[in-house]
Amino acid sequence: MTDTLTLKSPAKLNLFLHITGRRPDGYHELQTIFQIIDYCDLLHFSVPPDTGTESLQCSNPALAGEDNLILRAARALRAHTGSTRGVRITLEKHIPMGAGLGGGSSNAATTLVALNQLWQTGLNKDELCAIGVRLGADVPLFVKGESAWAEGIGEILTPVDLPQKTYVVITPDCHVSTADIFSNQQLTRNTTAIKMAAFLAGQTRNDCENIVRRLYPPVDEALNWLNQYAPARMTGTGASVFTAFDREDEARDLASRVPVNMKGFAAKGLQRSALSGT
Repeated sequence: MTDTLTLKSPAKLNLFLHITGRRPDGYHELQTIFQIIDYCDLLHFSVPPDTGTESLQCSNPALAGEDNLILRAARALRAHTGSTRGVRITLEKHIPMGAGLGGGSSNAATTLVALNQLWQTGLNKDELCAIGVRLGADVPLFVKGESAWAEGIGEILTPVDLPQKTYVVITPDCHVSTADIFSNQQLTRNTTAIKMAAFLAGQTRNDCENIVRRLYPPVDEALNWLNQYAPARMTGTGASVFTAFDREDEARDLASRVPVNMKGFAAKGLQRSALSGT
């Protein structure tokens, strides 16, 4: 008998991003709030009885290579647990890539959570996070499945209750290299650490935004367009930008009017994703 499971793999927004230092290993220390949103990829898992290998099919065939974070997550879980079971995975991709929305990290986390269940490896969330952080700093966020205040390299997470908002997210037609931004000599790396009160008072920014706007004109154009309607900000290292609305109908109306050279959607903020209880 084949075991199957289908899970949503959600995106996230960085409501702000402060770079507070740089570690000797090259990783950057940061502060941010991760807001999980209800815009998702969909992952289908099927565990056959007669194989110990992993395979991946994707709605975008270019993503199904051996270096995909989904396959890397499956192999990392196998290496950690010694499981001999296999899996066939199908990815329905919706989250834009290279956009600061965490799609790859979310896919990896969803894979860890799903296979922990299907392979009956019995790991708890902290153990899955320890595997996940080696795949990407954002992976523990999605494993735990709760919007959170984050520090360290993004893996030290404190759940936060955030006001209910609907976000308009716009992705211009460009791919921002996170490595290039974090290695840029002009990146601010000494922002003073803040407390939650400073966030609530609006005393935050994205330390990567000015550099990305200069190096990637389509991101600058997207921010200029969105700022006409409400204060906008870049998520992560981009390329996606966003703004928040109290009313869902206003957000969805604006998302329907995005310029033709950009892609946009409206999505509700989530306190917890479906993975939080898995």
